[in-house]
Amino acid sequence: MNPATHRATMAPEPVPRRGREITHLPPEEFAEAIRQRYASGDTPWDTGVPSSELVRVVEAGGLPGRSMLELGCGTGTNAVELARRGYRVTAVDLVETAVQKGIDKARLAGVSVRFLSGDLNRIDLGGPFDSVFDSGVYHGIRRRDLAGFLSTLERVTRPKSRWLSLAGNSNEPNPSGPPLVSEAEIRRELEGSFRIIELREFRANLRPDLNPLFWSILAERR
Repeated sequence: MNPATHRATMAPEPVPRRGREITHLPPEEFAEAIRQRYASGDTPWDTGVPSSELVRVVEAGGLPGRSMLELGCGTGTNAVELARRGYRVTAVDLVETAVQKGIDKARLAGVSVRFLSGDLNRIDLGGPFDSVFDSGVYHGIRRRDLAGFLSTLERVTRPKSRWLSLAGNSNEPNPSGPPLVSEAEIRRELEGSFRIIELREFRANLRPDLNPLFWSILAERR
């Protein structure tokens, strides 16, 4: 066979799809797309540094109580930081290899974190928790299963529980950035179950060349 002809008929390597391209996928396809992102190393959200916005809110007393649930914990950087600060942390992520890295980080840091792997809308997360944190979960899952996500939040919280969500901000469109949500959408989607305490803009330092505008949404369960 002619080598050139052979190359032309070969199936192309799968290319991991980017954030906004995968948010509408069914759960199983979304899970596989995220696994591909981790396998390729295309994970700008996984900076290896605790979120400065999370630290700010914690130090301001915005996430009271002792029990903390992190949704979409990735490789565990924020979960470990929260455990260092005295929280009893449960952390969940869809990708088992990311969770295993989180387990290793917690062991090296000498802190205890209960790590879980699976679809957060389908597994038992425990609780209710005093506080919940997510960075980049709400802004993506709202496009696939908002009702399921809000039902999960209601299961894992009680009245007066706090929730901090960091979400892509539609006030600054960015083709290479995260999924976006507007202030009007946030209020329409969340205020039935949560009272928004603080809604502020900040820049997420994901990479030197990627500093998208985000929302910091601090809310309290009604």
